[in-house]
Amino acid sequence: MCMDGSRMDNAGRGTVGLNRRQFCKSGMLALAGLALPSRALASLSGLRPPERRLSFYHTHTGEALDCATYWANGTPQPDGLTDIYHILRDHRCNQVAEIDLRLLDQLVMLNRTLGNEEPLHIISGFRSEETNAYLRKKSQGGGVARRSLHMDGRAIDIRIPGIATETLRDAAL
Repeated sequence: MCMDGSRMDNAGRGTVGLNRRQFCKSGMLALAGLALPSRALASLSGLRPPERRLSFYHTHTGEALDCATYWANGTPQPDGLTDIYHILRDHRCNQVAEIDLRLLDQLVMLNRTLGNEEPLHIISGFRSEETNAYLRKKSQGGGVARRSLHMDGRAIDIRIPGIATETLRDAAL
């Protein structure tokens, strides 16, 4: 399931609207940090608040992170980043990795576009190679890339309760 609240069938396809692969292809690459190179993001700096914070709820672990500030006074904030890296870790093996700041900035912009102040519900953050291989084997329908951007801290699957998949997709685009 990629950034929506719909249920999945046993093959990993959404039961309503777009299936996972269609949804991801239709616009989530923007959230994976591919659609906007660094220079383009820099030109959008007026859209990003000088202090940037995010809130998360992890759907698999039940953990919550409230308003972690990862950027302030023109610099990354180590404490906030540490908290974000921890909640976005591979919960299957407890492996923590750095998450691309551009991805976090895109989540801030997504929240702003949607007027969302609620925690983003994490379905999948960072994935280790082992977890990615396991999920790829389990999916059997090609729903998990061999070299997923999740493994590089450059992708996240989220949903926002109360916001339709199509609305989330359009805002991300």
